[in-house]
Formats: sequence, C-alpha cells, structure tokens
Amino acid sequence: MDEMTSLLAQYGLVLVFANVFLTQVGVPVPAIPTLVVAGTLAQRGDLSAAMVLIVAVGASLLGDLPWFVAGRIYGSRAINVLCRVAIEPDTCVKQTETIFERWGAPSLVFAKFIPGFSIVAPPIAGAMRLAVPPFFVFSAIGAAVWAGVALAVGMIFHAQVDWIIQWLAEMGSRAALVIGSGLALYLAFRWIERRLFIRWLRMARISVDELHEQLQRSDKPVILDARSMTARKLDPRRIPGALAVDINAPEPHLAAILPEREVVVYCT
Repeated sequence: MDEMTSLLAQYGLVLVFANVFLTQVGVPVPAIPTLVVAGTLAQRGDLSAAMVLIVAVGASLLGDLPWFVAGRIYGSRAINVLCRVAIEPDTCVKQTETIFERWGAPSLVFAKFIPGFSIVAPPIAGAMRLAVPPFFVFSAIGAAVWAGVALAVGMIFHAQVDWIIQWLAEMGSRAALVIGSGLALYLAFRWIERRLFIRWLRMARISVDELHEQLQRSDKPVILDARSMTARKLDPRRIPGALAVDINAPEPHLAAILPEREVVVYCT
C-alpha cells in the first residue's frame, strides 16, 4: 500500500496530465478514476489539489486544441474522421451539433459531462468559426468544473477510495488483470453493438448508383435531407431535389407526401 501511494504521489501530476490529454485527443481511456484518486491523495496531503486542477485544465486544452484547429481548417471532414474512431460514432455528430446549435460557445462549459460531446465539441467549434479567445475561455472553465468535481469526489470519499486502493494493492498483479479485463469487455461490447447497428443499416441502405437510377424514373422517390442545420452549414452540398427536414419533427415536411411514395433519407 505504501509503495503504491508513494508511486501515485510521486508521479500523480504526470499521470493526470497524460490521462486527461489522451482522453481529449480521442483515446478511449477514462480520466475520471485518475482524478478521483488524485483528489484522495490531495485530501491526505500527498498532492496539491490546486496543481492537479491546473495540470488537468492544461492537458485538456492541449488535447482540445489540435481538434479545434482541424475543425477550423478541414470543417466537417475533421469531425467525420473523429467520429469514426469514437466509441459511439453513430450518435456523436448529431448529438453534438444539436447541443452546439442550441447553446453555442457556452456549451463547452458542460461538454465534458456529456458522453460523445466532449471529444467532438472542439472540432465543431472550430468548423463553426468560433473565435480562439472564447474557445479557450469556455473550454478552460469546462475543464476546471469537470476536473474539480472529480477531485471533490475523491476528497469527500477519500476513505472509500483508500479502501479500494488497499484492495487493489493486496491483489497485486491480479488487479491489473481485473481492470484490463473490464476495459476490454467494455470496448468489446461497444464494438459488437456498433457492428450490429451497421449491419442493420446495411439491410435498409440504397447505393448511390441505385438512387441515381431511380431519380431518372417518373415515379422517383422523395429524398429527405435529415442533417442538422449545423451539418448543412458545414457541408452545403445536397442531393438535387432533397427536402431539408428536422428529424425530431418531420411531420410538417411529410404531410403532403402520399403514403405509397418511396422515401430515401440521408444524414450525417
């Protein structure tokens, strides 16, 4: 126990920086457990809570900056690349665009508390041409609140966290096996869930060539552009004749369409 505590106390700031930075650049490694343990060490006097908070905010901003710049330069392409490696890529774009449309730059304050939003918010902000100063200000506030909450949890529940650390220390190498197995099972579950989702989508997909052929017919299908307003601004290209619809309230757009008409929907 003493060796583990000494190790965490000695390299705690480095571990916090590395963990938060990797999380913000898109690596699926949770940073909250590290921050909670850091809060417990701060409560015991082994670490400075203020230094942990400063390091966490700095790492978060450094992790966000490349994606913000990529969004500024490449627009929607950067967002699409990021969402291809996200754990929940099927919802990250739509959810992020909806939140950013509603709240704008202040949404960065609570971005890290919303799964999927934290990693995609910086490139969205860059693609939407948000100025650099407000990006840094709101991102820094959000990182401070996020890291501060985790530190506070560790400080308040330090006795329980100490017990967990003691239990892990007694397990020795088996602790790494348990933690690694849990992470592997979680990633495997998310991967299988995504593969099943994609398989279901493919059962109801139409290729570009098939759609082009159908558009030459007299009874051509109705095409609905279900992208968000943000997505349409980032990429104004559209299929000719497509109707822009709000996916959350499509009824007004569909009222005049006969039920027997074929409908083709495309989104982000």
